[in-house]
Amino acid sequence: MTISSPPAATGPAEAAAKADEPRDPAHRFRFPSAFTVLIAVTVAVWALTFVIPAGRYDTKDGSPVPGTYHHVEVSTGFWDRLKDLFLSPVNGLYGVTDAQTGLTAPGADGAFAGAAGVFLFILAVGAFITVTVRTGALTAGVARLAHRLQRHRTLLLVVLVTVFSLGGTTYGMAEETLGFYGLMVPLMLKLGYDRMVAAAVIMVGAGVGTLASTVNPFATGVASAGAGIGTGDGILLRLAMWACVTAIAAAHVVRYARGVVADPSRSLTPATEEDRRLAAEDERAETLSGRRRLVLALFAGTFLFMIFAVVPWADLHIAFLPTLGWYFPELAALFLVAAIVVGLVGGLGEKGTAGAVTEGAGDFVGAAMTVMLARGVTVIMNNAAVTDTVLDGLHHAVSGTPSGVFGALMFLVNIPLAFLVPSSSGHAALAMPILAPLADFAGVGRALAVTGYQSASGWVNLITPTSAVVMGGLALAKVGYGQYLRFVAPLMGVLFAVVGGFLILGAAIG
Repeated sequence: MTISSPPAATGPAEAAAKADEPRDPAHRFRFPSAFTVLIAVTVAVWALTFVIPAGRYDTKDGSPVPGTYHHVEVSTGFWDRLKDLFLSPVNGLYGVTDAQTGLTAPGADGAFAGAAGVFLFILAVGAFITVTVRTGALTAGVARLAHRLQRHRTLLLVVLVTVFSLGGTTYGMAEETLGFYGLMVPLMLKLGYDRMVAAAVIMVGAGVGTLASTVNPFATGVASAGAGIGTGDGILLRLAMWACVTAIAAAHVVRYARGVVADPSRSLTPATEEDRRLAAEDERAETLSGRRRLVLALFAGTFLFMIFAVVPWADLHIAFLPTLGWYFPELAALFLVAAIVVGLVGGLGEKGTAGAVTEGAGDFVGAAMTVMLARGVTVIMNNAAVTDTVLDGLHHAVSGTPSGVFGALMFLVNIPLAFLVPSSSGHAALAMPILAPLADFAGVGRALAVTGYQSASGWVNLITPTSAVVMGGLALAKVGYGQYLRFVAPLMGVLFAVVGGFLILGAAIG
């Protein structure tokens, strides 16, 4: 996927693995994967249900009523709890909550509690993205844009950061970025910049977009489902935050790039012989055919229609636009149909389209399974009637705080969770069922809790060394992790302050 990795045959996955490969395996700690963390959390939470007192709130319209928490007796014994542990992944996928007992189990009668809708939605988005990438339209589009703007270096940097940020805010662009390093590294070197600029345009651009996700299905979508609200709720605040943090990120990249041009000794990644050779090569932009232009139009149109379908226009007092109220079933169908249309229009043919859809769904099944595992933890807590006990404890901890402080607390509380569970979808499914009701107690909208979670997740994932996107991208750009931290540290501080300000503002407005 790239020409800038050390050997020509090395792909992103192999490069990421080598970047993370310890020099001394006996003395280097390797942080466990999101799966391992979630399994450990599942077992730990199950054990704690024997210690935490059982209790429940009275509810109204699905929300807990403040001041109504009371202790309850549960009828489930040790073997029932052990069965819940064993079935937690299954319950997390398609468990049903019995209306009489309040217990969730496969095959029960009552309200559906599993994450099957989210699971299928993630697979559908994965299929759509993979099909689009397979047509070559995305790479060709970015290459063409870069070629046309290469004489306007500052404008080019701003536009590229914005383009990658758009990918982050709309569909959580992450692994897809690994295919662009082979394009960006030679281009930036040719323009007089260094490898750090190439890495930053991609990684920081997509990263800040994900931090300020507007309709990102893997962050905003999953978190909104866990909070029991629509994906479009809170979108105006997130749009304003996205515009602000994208502008800040672009300014940071431009400032560093100009410094490198003015004084090459200020570069964090000094030029090598290979860099000088790549800078001298004559590169031509990849052809952007009419077919690829149509694919790009369909790709953008699908996400624009998704935004239109999930935004509650009536709540925004926009009467001339109908509120469709689409949710995961309709959106999953949208992306599956769009994947087929894009594949056929993009020239993949029947077999190529079917293969790309299958491969894309397979590539994203890991993200879907983290949601399933995280939802299983929620089921264990609910069956043991300890969820409301934890919620009551958190309520007492934050009670009396102003709504603006509560908004900032949502950001701070989610930062350590983001380190433990680097999967944004897994983090959302794990945290939102507990944290979102706190917004009811604080008198703010649940959308603010969603914004606080995804901002924390995106902020941490800009630097986390457990991410193949970060470590793999740096390996492909040949930028050291320490060098990248020196570059991004000032930006992290500014983003921390800006996000906190937006959350305080959102709480005040709400």
